[in-house]
Amino acid sequence: MFDLSGFQTGALAFLLAFVVAGLFTLAFKVIYQAVTPYRERDLIRQGNTAAAIALVGALIGYVLPLASALSHTVTLAEFVAWALLAGVIQIIAFTLVRVIALPDVKARIENGEVAVGVYLAGVSVAVGVLNAACMTP
Repeated sequence: MFDLSGFQTGALAFLLAFVVAGLFTLAFKVIYQAVTPYRERDLIRQGNTAAAIALVGALIGYVLPLASALSHTVTLAEFVAWALLAGVIQIIAFTLVRVIALPDVKARIENGEVAVGVYLAGVSVAVGVLNAACMTP
């Protein structure tokens, strides 16, 4: 038999977690785009595949640890702490790649070099997977 009361409680918790995770994802996207030396929104609107790939990789790389945090935390405060840490780690990873491996990333993304977009996406996803795996409550 369907437990309506249990479902309502679970659905409310789901909606709260989904909305908070969505807001964190949006905030990460805004911060990530502020940190990158190129304007993803404009480049993507112009059809720049490299910029789109890099941005999507960063978002996936961030959402992976968010999913882990949602699965492993009990309180909203714990989730918020892990979400903030995950965002900081992703931004640090991008900054290190930009400084060490791709100091010319701005020009290369603006020129639409897909290989650079894929590389950035791959680094972001790899960092996100490690980030998610390292999270423990």
